[in-house]
Amino acid sequence: MSTPTGHKNEKLGEVVSTKMAKTIVVSVSRRVSHPLYRKIVSTRKKFYAHDEEETAKLGDLVRIEEHRPLSKLKRWKLKEIVRRAVQIDTKTGRVVEEEIA
Repeated sequence: MSTPTGHKNEKLGEVVSTKMAKTIVVSVSRRVSHPLYRKIVSTRKKFYAHDEEETAKLGDLVRIEEHRPLSKLKRWKLKEIVRRAVQIDTKTGRVVEEEIA
């Protein structure tokens, strides 16, 4: 038997939570036409994704891809961090400089 070589589904979204161990919550927005009124509306959906190294931070723009079920809600894994969010220190109000590994 040969292994399947199909493409996995990918989504691009913003990290909205990193409070769980090795799990991030990614909000994916898309614009769709309303079925009755034909007005363009924005819809959002949250996806739970596996982040093994815990590299993603709050506000980062990330790409996630489909994966086998890892828990009750996790069916996605972090593929790459597209753009880092600016991290600001709450005490001083200055931008925190971090090295990207």
